[in-house]
Amino acid sequence: MSYHLYVRPESLPTVDPAASYPVPRFDWVLLDASGAVIARGEGEGQSSIEQTLAQNALTNVRLIGLIPADEAVLCVAQLPARQTRYIRQALPFAVEEQLAQDIETVHLALGKRIGDSGYRVAAIDHQKMAHWFELFSGWSQLQLEALYPDASLLPIEQQEWSICLDGPVALVANRSGEWLRLQVGNLPLIADNLATGVTEEIATERVTLVGSSEDLSRHSATITALAASGTLELQQKTLEVTALELLAIAHHQRLCDPVNLCEGPYSVVDRSRSPLQPWKPAIAIACLWFLVQLGIEAGMGVYQQQQAQQFEQQAMALYQQSFPDDRRTHSGNVRRVVEGQLRQLGTSGQEADFLTLLKYVGQQYTRLPGKNAVTFNSLNYSQARGELVVDLRADSFDKLNALRGALVNTGLEADIGSVVNESSGARGRLTISGG
Repeated sequence: MSYHLYVRPESLPTVDPAASYPVPRFDWVLLDASGAVIARGEGEGQSSIEQTLAQNALTNVRLIGLIPADEAVLCVAQLPARQTRYIRQALPFAVEEQLAQDIETVHLALGKRIGDSGYRVAAIDHQKMAHWFELFSGWSQLQLEALYPDASLLPIEQQEWSICLDGPVALVANRSGEWLRLQVGNLPLIADNLATGVTEEIATERVTLVGSSEDLSRHSATITALAASGTLELQQKTLEVTALELLAIAHHQRLCDPVNLCEGPYSVVDRSRSPLQPWKPAIAIACLWFLVQLGIEAGMGVYQQQQAQQFEQQAMALYQQSFPDDRRTHSGNVRRVVEGQLRQLGTSGQEADFLTLLKYVGQQYTRLPGKNAVTFNSLNYSQARGELVVDLRADSFDKLNALRGALVNTGLEADIGSVVNESSGARGRLTISGG
């Protein structure tokens, strides 16, 4: 079973390289393959989380790191290209004017295309990205799968905006993929920005605000001020889970579409698990079968080679018995020599005189079924041609043809000519010669 561990730093550590980093503390939640929360923790160090997983013998755990949403900004890149290679090449030029710092110092992560508006792009300072990537890499028995701005994992369903109260912080996201992270007290200041989609046809913008009962009670005045803008249709929901669990479940159920920051120089390569891992047993069996089959084929080849050599020796021994004076014939050409000799014998023909041909005709006639229906009218023999011509009559042509076939089977040549079909039967001339 596969597991996903969602980890978020408890507070934003400084990224100043000259500063001494405090030991980071994390909030975390572990989901199984079905998306159910099976473990959680708050304010724990990396070693404590790794120890908890090890004690429960959990394997195949994928790590998803959530960084503060204000560490990265969302840009939109208008690019005509469709192939990813060309899009990535043109990406820096497409978003350069939307950033307040040198494009060379910014890491860009490409998201999905949003209709005709362009491609969503997450931009984060290279120095900060390097810090977060290092912070979440190299965990024992864990493989980093993705890094996301935390607010980008808020669930967006029917509403246009989603707000989650997380202590003193508010996480904000909308259907276009934009995200914000700000102090809860500043929410009324962005009410106009939340209502940018309000038109004459749409009187108010739908906003869902969620939080624990304590957070909703603590920030009630701010919520009232936000609703008082008149342009927002605010719906409050009480969370029965922590904010981190809400983000993790929303991501597992695909209720959001975040941009993974692990791209380019920060791409994640899972060296611990090959994509062929599930197929390894089948591959091992196939390789074993191949080796066995190869051994069998090799053995059969050797055996058949030995048999062929024995047959060649036997053939040559028989040939030498018949042609002891032939010294030029060997196993490589014996077949060609014998075939040539047989062709020579065939072309010379078989000499047969009148009595011999008449003997064969008489033998086959006596064996012919229904011979009483066959009568001989006359016999003619040509010594010059070596042919015996028999004038026959039978009750059917099949009888004549059966006699001809029987003579052919003895090695003679026999043909029927001048066949005449009559009401009483058939008559014809049977010409027989030596084969």
